[in-house]
Amino acid sequence: MSEELGERVRKYRELTESALGKVSVKGGIAEKEKKTANDFLEMARNYLNDGKHFEEQGKLELALAAYSYAHAWLDAGVRAGFLDGKQDGRLFTLP
Repeated sequence: MSEELGERVRKYRELTESALGKVSVKGGIAEKEKKTANDFLEMARNYLNDGKHFEEQGKLELALAAYSYAHAWLDAGVRAGFLDGKQDGRLFTLP
């Protein structure tokens, strides 16, 4: 089970890092929406960093949860129209 969990953690970390590297604030949106988009990005980065911290400590369940939350922030931002996922249906749930 631990090996399987470790593989899932690695997979979700890499998926989230890829998504964070691809996503950007959507162009043509109002300043208020840009602030919201940046909040989504900040939350994703914070959860990603938390996941790395937990992974380094061997707390794999917490790492997986943090990576999942990080990716969920990105996915929600794309879905809501604040973030641009570059039409990547593999990394994001597109609107």
